[in-house]
Amino acid sequence: MTPATRIPVAVLTGFLGSGKTTLLNSLLRDPGMAGAAVIVNEFGEIGLDHLLIRSADENVVLLDSGCLCCTINNTLRETLTELYVGRVRGELPAFDRVLVETTGLADPGPILQVITTDLFATEHYALDGVVVTVDAVHADHQLDTAPEAAKQVAVADRLVLTKTDLADAATVARLRARLARLNPAAPMVSAVRGELAPDQVLGAGLYDPSARTLAVTRWLATDAYHDHGGSHAPDVNRHDAHIRAHCFFLDEPASWAGLAAWCELMGATHGDKLLRVKGLIEIVEIGRPVVIHGVHRLFDRPVPLSDWPDADRRSRLVVIARDLERGYVEATLKVLSLPPGSGRPLSLAEVVPS
Repeated sequence: MTPATRIPVAVLTGFLGSGKTTLLNSLLRDPGMAGAAVIVNEFGEIGLDHLLIRSADENVVLLDSGCLCCTINNTLRETLTELYVGRVRGELPAFDRVLVETTGLADPGPILQVITTDLFATEHYALDGVVVTVDAVHADHQLDTAPEAAKQVAVADRLVLTKTDLADAATVARLRARLARLNPAAPMVSAVRGELAPDQVLGAGLYDPSARTLAVTRWLATDAYHDHGGSHAPDVNRHDAHIRAHCFFLDEPASWAGLAAWCELMGATHGDKLLRVKGLIEIVEIGRPVVIHGVHRLFDRPVPLSDWPDADRRSRLVVIARDLERGYVEATLKVLSLPPGSGRPLSLAEVVPS
């Protein structure tokens, strides 16, 4: 399958009590979602208010909205495989998108790694984006005390503010400002009792299912970052003490060897700190850019583009990380310019002298 024809998978997460299930119920009531498959941890935990009209098997049920709903059987990879095989064999309806609803304490990293790096998953599915619900009443305390809450917000492609009708205007304004610092590229929408149209939160990934094409410029959202002017730009995206979002523009192309070396170096050395990496990198051997995407230690296969997505011909790299300073990350970028064909591994000391 071509990248633009793979089945889009959206990840719905958010801290405990932030309204994930309410939003999910609202989305599934929309007629446009009748072809969706929903993956949950347990049927009883998710609290779907749809009538379960019949059981397809022990892990899959059909909702009265026409949507499929299934539990994670053993692993997400196995569940995605079983769904796709059932679809091909005609044992399940031909669903056209997947929603994965996580628990409130879940780190979205492992879920994203399955969708973006597992061999079977990347052949048949494409990440549609990460949607994170944020409780306007309790989010400040959660972000202060729960690392999971800050990590969820930092990797989001869409932020959905819930319970804004229960919080005063000043509190909501302060929260919006904090979220914008934590994740400057994610658009924010407000949902009262979960009432949002699917197109307000879905379709945030690299692949645009409606247009059957790539949406690189929107996905990278480099204009949202304020520290891409060079090594001396102020670190205005510093926030919440540890997590930082950086955007780098590169004037020189990279080699295949350099790109592979940088991904391996950063993943092996700082995998736990790399929350998400997005990039549009020109490769000298082919004279064209490729799109890269990484989560923690794993990077997706680069996607070559036929041309640049906009008038800007510079490579660009967005790095969202915990406890990695901008200057340090910038020093590692010299690896990208390794001579074409070079396979010599580099140590961290060679790249970033102490």
